[in-house]
Amino acid sequence: MTYQQNKIQEVAQKIINTASCKSLCFYGPMGAGKTTLIKEMVRQLNGASEANSPTFGIVNEYHTKSGSILGYHFDFYRLEDETEVLDLGFEDYLNQDVWIFMEWPEKIKSFLPKDVFNIQIELEDPTTRRITF
Repeated sequence: MTYQQNKIQEVAQKIINTASCKSLCFYGPMGAGKTTLIKEMVRQLNGASEANSPTFGIVNEYHTKSGSILGYHFDFYRLEDETEVLDLGFEDYLNQDVWIFMEWPEKIKSFLPKDVFNIQIELEDPTTRRITF
């Protein structure tokens, strides 16, 4: 399906309602809108604060408005070697019943859980995206 930025709320809701699990892998080129979509999903899932890209910190932790952990947002773009994910304690994050949002999951192929929901975002033009999941 294709969408423009003003329809991102509908796309986020559809993913939340359709996802077969809470571990989500977001694929797409730089600037495709992966982080923007994750921000909207966190907002719709009652996130206490606005989500932002964890590019430099690799992982961000999000909480609900009631204070419980909503999920973790990983951006693996800067990893040089996929084994670096082990230094983050990645498996410990996966063993929780929370949302896991992963950008650039292709950088850690060997360590991805078996049960993930894949989301591919492609640039159609400067304002339109094609998303498949």
